[in-house]
Amino acid sequence: MKGYIHSIESFGSSDGPGIRFIVFMRGCAMRCRYCHNADTWVMRASDYPAGITLAGGERITVPNPDCSFPENLLHDDIRESDDILDQAERYRNYWGERGGITVSGGEPMLQMDFVTDLFRKAHDRGINTCLDTSGQPFRETDEMIERTDKLLEDTDLVMLDIKHIDPEKHMFLTGQPNDNILSFARHLDTINKRVWIRHVLVPGITDNDADLMRLRQFLDTLSNIERIDVLPYHTMGIYKWKSLGMPYSLKDTSPPSADRVERAKEILGVSRFI
Repeated sequence: MKGYIHSIESFGSSDGPGIRFIVFMRGCAMRCRYCHNADTWVMRASDYPAGITLAGGERITVPNPDCSFPENLLHDDIRESDDILDQAERYRNYWGERGGITVSGGEPMLQMDFVTDLFRKAHDRGINTCLDTSGQPFRETDEMIERTDKLLEDTDLVMLDIKHIDPEKHMFLTGQPNDNILSFARHLDTINKRVWIRHVLVPGITDNDADLMRLRQFLDTLSNIERIDVLPYHTMGIYKWKSLGMPYSLKDTSPPSADRVERAKEILGVSRFI
């Protein structure tokens, strides 16, 4: 089984339990305004130049003549699952008892069959597996549920990024609805799959107390959450937008204050999991 790979990080310390070998997949339907991996959006090099619709409806061509297009996106990196696992095992001594492999993106569920194959073979080798996803591809159809459950059979932990609880604000932020994402969260609860929730705190967009309280109310209906992380918005990915020739709509947005982050943690009940 082969997959379209953006990049690999051999020593990740914030992408699941312990030290992780991280595989970043290519392809994502979300267009998050703050995305720090915008260079993972398009899956295949042959899709460039591509017409991309940003959150907000602006349509652009990537690459454009004025950008310094990343060289690694001009050619596909297509890897076999066994090849990736062979590479991962070189770093196994660093993982300890809690570490393993995390698949991120992009959106890994867009290449679900590949990740399913990778995780099944990882378990055959005794490797812990973690799925870092927004859940956006999930749909409540028999076929999708069957494919999703097959993936989750060999997934030890899901890190679910909930961008916004409000449907309209979610659309403004990501260009996609959130009903299927919340359905995915409920499905994970139904099958009692271990979940860590991630929420990026963006001043003026995702840090409203009332919205955070609504998110808390939703999370309180789920019984499978082991941890909630509030991730302060940062601007470290702006250079990628520039290199792709894409306008960055949050260029005037500053990271949240420490007090604002603590307030969000208080509302979401982060201390319940510490």
